[in-house]
Amino acid sequence: MIGYVRGTVSHLAVDHCFLDVHGIGYRIFIAQSTRQKISIGAVASLFTYMYVREDALLLYGFYTQDEYDLFLQLMSISGIGPKVAMGILSAIDPQQFRIAISQKNIGILTKLPGIGKKTAERVILELKDKIGLITEEDMSENQTSGISSSAGDAIEEALQALLALGYNQNEILPILKRIGKNGHSVEELIKSALREFMGGNR
Repeated sequence: MIGYVRGTVSHLAVDHCFLDVHGIGYRIFIAQSTRQKISIGAVASLFTYMYVREDALLLYGFYTQDEYDLFLQLMSISGIGPKVAMGILSAIDPQQFRIAISQKNIGILTKLPGIGKKTAERVILELKDKIGLITEEDMSENQTSGISSSAGDAIEEALQALLALGYNQNEILPILKRIGKNGHSVEELIKSALREFMGGNR
């Protein structure tokens, strides 16, 4: 098992990168959260998981130990393979995911790629005792988008619209929560967020 790979990023694609280690290029599949933290020409160190199947050996890479740990937890669930697990990591922060589990929030889980209602119920059942203690401070600092207030509903709708445009929840949600405090409509939230991204924040 390869625990981590450290090298220079030589190529960067939507779902993978190449790390050049002394002239050998390792293709490593990554989530969007990791992709946002590395750049071509820079040295990166990624925790790795080797997935073995009949026709290939695939490496999956993670910028943080937290993402790697959540990937392993997801892979332990029947019906969730590496592609679905990486899709989940691309769509939601690990701590936000754990909060959703602790709250048994099926609504948030079913909005993640590859997760239907039955899978969401199975995820909650199998991970609820493995996610560790979630404190009130964690809840307030990592408030998920599935809140019931009118402001929360507007943020939720704007979030889904921006996700459909290809943006990542980890970069969208902090901006929406900040500008959403002023009670903007869904349309205003989307326009404001897009203005920030076009201004160089993305």
